[in-house]
Amino acid sequence: MDIAYIPSPSTGVIHLGPLPLRGYAFCIIIGVFVAVWYGNKRWIARGGKAGTVADIAVWAVPFGLVGGRLYHVITDYQLYFSEGENWVDAFKIWEGGLGIWGAIALGAVGAWIGCRRRGIPLPAWADALAPAIAFAQAIGRWGNWFNQELYGKPTDLPWALKITEGTNREAGFYHPTFLYESLWCVGVAVLVIWADRRFKLGHGRAFALYVASYCVGRAWIEYMRVDEAHHVLGLRLNVWTSIVVFVLAVTYIVISSRVRPGREEIVEPETAKSEVAKPEADAADDNSAADMQADTPADTPDGTARDTAGVTAQDTAGGDGKTDAEAESAKKG
Repeated sequence: MDIAYIPSPSTGVIHLGPLPLRGYAFCIIIGVFVAVWYGNKRWIARGGKAGTVADIAVWAVPFGLVGGRLYHVITDYQLYFSEGENWVDAFKIWEGGLGIWGAIALGAVGAWIGCRRRGIPLPAWADALAPAIAFAQAIGRWGNWFNQELYGKPTDLPWALKITEGTNREAGFYHPTFLYESLWCVGVAVLVIWADRRFKLGHGRAFALYVASYCVGRAWIEYMRVDEAHHVLGLRLNVWTSIVVFVLAVTYIVISSRVRPGREEIVEPETAKSEVAKPEADAADDNSAADMQADTPADTPDGTARDTAGVTAQDTAGGDGKTDAEAESAKKG
């Protein structure tokens, strides 16, 4: 009997002449653009300058891609360095394989460099980017759909993912773990946005909440996957990583809320300086205008201008336009 299912794309790449357009790469790129766009909106709302997020992302994104790939290659080294495998494949990032833990870790190093160059506190920038990163992950996970990878156990549920025969995979219907994680990331983003508005999270706590809540979902999703992975004490390596990172994130939230409660009032020093300088400039302009008004002669009702002593030229001329000397000579004559 036929069952409902989610079809997989027949190919993950479209060729425009000699140029290959890969679905996996498109998902990653779109996710980055969404993260920068939405992160920029949140940064401005926190009092930062437009464009700062993009400037720092120039450092964070390349570091994150390298870190994500390194984590994947190190934890799945047998795919590239065991007998019969080609180690050059470790550099083929377009074929899939980015570890979120390595991407976040090394991406944070790149973000720290960018923030340091701009004199910006990294925790504040991370708080602004937290839900944006979750949205980017939700989009990026669809790259696994294009590559038909990282699916779960066999199932006959109506939303089962149909996998076709291919290298290192068997045809069948499986749990669409890429979809589960994508939806979970959307939920994480919504949670962080709500909590940030409700509790005014600051000093990196919004980012820590994103990390902790993502780990919860990643742990049970990882448990459903059937792709080859290293196990420690009966659990997949990424499950242990999720547990450890979750504990660290929650610990940070607790300690940080006690040591540094509240939220940063100033997130970008340059913006704060410009806001302080503006009222001072306005005050200087007002004082200058007042001085000019005091130095400018005032007009009398008949349109003649008085000098600083308050005497008009008409008064000096005796009232008929003549000078005092001319008036006295006319009287004697």
